[in-house]
Amino acid sequence: MDEIDPQLLRVLRAVADGGSITRAAAALGSSQPAVSQLLARAEQRLGHTLVLRSGQDGRGGRGATLTDAGRVLADHALHVQAALSAAREDLDAVGGLSRGRVRLAGFPSASSTLVPAVLAAMATTAPGVTTSYVEVEPPEALELVRSGEVDVALTFTHVGDDTGTDPALWSRALGRDPLALVTARDAAAPEHRDEAVDLAAFRDARWIGGCPRCRGHLLASCAASGFTPDIVLETDNAAAVVGLVAAGLGLALLPRLALVTTVLPPQVRVAPADDELARRVEVVVARGADRVPSVRATLEAVRASAHLLDGPLPG
Repeated sequence: MDEIDPQLLRVLRAVADGGSITRAAAALGSSQPAVSQLLARAEQRLGHTLVLRSGQDGRGGRGATLTDAGRVLADHALHVQAALSAAREDLDAVGGLSRGRVRLAGFPSASSTLVPAVLAAMATTAPGVTTSYVEVEPPEALELVRSGEVDVALTFTHVGDDTGTDPALWSRALGRDPLALVTARDAAAPEHRDEAVDLAAFRDARWIGGCPRCRGHLLASCAASGFTPDIVLETDNAAAVVGLVAAGLGLALLPRLALVTTVLPPQVRVAPADDELARRVEVVVARGADRVPSVRATLEAVRASAHLLDGPLPG
């Protein structure tokens, strides 16, 4: 089916209003030959006569009236123009951040630290943009970005992770999230909290593992210290991990972001792990998505919230 050019509708409306092709051209800021040629091409393409030319109309121009087919199309002109104007206003609104939508994904320990700060910043700097959030581990977050189900993802990687390069994604490092050894007070932890703990000193301890990715990092970190940890319990809930440690049921490696929002009972001690074990926190979007105003505003909010990665270990 042949497409109907919106410009043709405007021309027919102008002919109906002006009563001649000459006046229609003047109203549209065009020339009489250009309008005549447009009409001739449209009639040939659509297979309908749209305009009937007549003699002089007494107003200095050659008169013209619309056929039934021309009137049908002319009647749509106002609706089409209104729709185009509304589309332009909507596009300008998106560009001006008075409307839009951003879907954010993040890992669990970001949910109570980085994410609230990002959403609060968006509410202030781009109040017309609707934001949503889903909590998922980094591999799932990247898949959601690739599939277009999420616009911005907060993720992390560990030193030694073989993440490769995905040409469909763009990422930016936000900072490091150090890990800490969480033990019971009677455990043999370093006397000074600024001294990195030696994991090898705990080769005979019972360990508490986290999510599959964190468990893998724990295994790799302990292997680098010459032993395989005895993982007896597993949970990705930081508060649950701390409770298990406090009960003397094991010890664990936890990131700072998970610890800063977790209540630490007095029978729990926190000691810094080697800085090489720290997580690298990143923000990821589809390549080129940073040109979208709402996504760009979200990236700015994320960068403004990155200072939350700094600070001492709690406890």
